Amino acid sequence: MQRWVLDLGNTRLKIAPLQANGEAGESIALEHRGADIAALAARLPPQMDVAYLASVTHEGLRVGLLDALAARCQRISLARTQRRWGDLRIAYADPARLGVDRFLAMIAARAHAARVEHEPVLVCGVGTALTLDLIDAQGRHLGGRIAPSPTVMRQALNRQVAQLPACGGSYVEFAVDTPDALASGCVGAALGLIQRSLADAGSRLGTAPALYLHGGGGEELRSLLPQARWSPRLVLEGLAQWAAIEKPA
Repeated sequence: MQRWVLDLGNTRLKIAPLQANGEAGESIALEHRGADIAALAARLPPQMDVAYLASVTHEGLRVGLLDALAARCQRISLARTQRRWGDLRIAYADPARLGVDRFLAMIAARAHAARVEHEPVLVCGVGTALTLDLIDAQGRHLGGRIAPSPTVMRQALNRQVAQLPACGGSYVEFAVDTPDALASGCVGAALGLIQRSLADAGSRLGTAPALYLHGGGGEELRSLLPQARWSPRLVLEGLAQWAAIEKPA
């Protein structure tokens, strides 16, 4: 049986086959950036028995992908945030308001933490948004933060001030040209929020949490956060765990 997990974000669709042991196999990322769904669908596997989909993008693209999957799949299951998953308990009063990508990343990070005596974790996703979620050693989600990613900060500045380039430059402590100053300021803002969150979490819990970093924009921050556990497939890993016991509808 060909079972697949798919993570539809705002700029990319990540897809991986489910292996016999229930883990996500080798994944690929397909850029879409809101493009015509037909172009995206043409790059999907032609045959799938079961598809498990997590989506945080706009309704039109999600429905379009579901239609494309319906032409290929016998069954489709759409992942949703749940109040509890094992010992993971979501802090939101209405779990549906917490993005399913954050929920799935927490499932996977919690599973990793279980291998290290259930240590607390801070999960940081860097995509269109930068998200942070804190989970204590008992599996309680203590809440999170959402901010623009460095890429979105650059794009917003460019829209307001055209002479400020939307990309380019490198992170340095004190830049001597505009592209580097922009890169340093936007990346530095993200680093500051992450470091502040780590410090706040340590004060609240009495111990520093393990930092898990994932998402398409995480690579840019990885070298500047040496303590981070780089986990680029965290959402797909969580989706694979969700799929292991979820019955497709």
